[in-house]
Amino acid sequence: MSPVIAVDSLDDPRLVDFAHRTDVALKKADGRGGPGIYIAESALVLGRALAAGHRCRAVLALGSAVDDAVALVGDEVPVYSGPGEMLASLTGYVLHRGLIASMERPALPAPSSLLEGARRVVVLEDVADPTNVGAIVRSVAAIGADALLIAPRCSDPLYRRAIRVSMGTVLQVPWTRVGDWPSTRELLHDAGFHIAALALSDDAVELRAFAASAPERVALVLGAEGYGLTEEAIAAADTVVMIPMAHGIDSLNVAAASAVAMYALA
Repeated sequence: MSPVIAVDSLDDPRLVDFAHRTDVALKKADGRGGPGIYIAESALVLGRALAAGHRCRAVLALGSAVDDAVALVGDEVPVYSGPGEMLASLTGYVLHRGLIASMERPALPAPSSLLEGARRVVVLEDVADPTNVGAIVRSVAAIGADALLIAPRCSDPLYRRAIRVSMGTVLQVPWTRVGDWPSTRELLHDAGFHIAALALSDDAVELRAFAASAPERVALVLGAEGYGLTEEAIAAADTVVMIPMAHGIDSLNVAAASAVAMYALA
């Protein structure tokens, strides 16, 4: 039996996962008190989500992307299709990438499990823009950090824009949430990590100098787009590290800084 279902009404209750829901609402939307759902855009991202073992609930697809969706999810998952204008009205945006899928969020792993055997991890504090989170995740995947730890007020890596900017690599990079700085500092030190905070301060060490004799295990900490790291984060660090700037520029965008620092420490 074909799993493709024609959409002829925006009021179809089976389409609720796709109906103008914010990322925050999606986190509460699985209906069973679990970790919620997220939206995967494009066949590439859906394929990576499925390869990571995430469960697909439904797919909304246009044109030739319908065949791509069926090839990925088979007969077990409904694939909805309809006119592009109708689906744009339903979701609130145009399906430029051909398909979107509603996916169940997996339970987050224990932070300690991600640190076992890791040599380089990245800790994000208060990075508010999902675009920056996605760009950092892509650099983590490409340059080779082992895991990503997300502080409580940091944007979610499974928000739609973060997944899109990361090119779906957030579905490949091990990540989880951590708590306040005292507990995170203890967690990292117990696992043998040296905490390096990327910030501007009078006692900051230049990145090249730090990288030249970097400890075996380093946790690189990056902060918010505007004000950078909090005082608590800097106080928790073993070393404050800076990237030297020219032409009177004080800092890079946090995503660019993460790539530079990770490459230096790779």
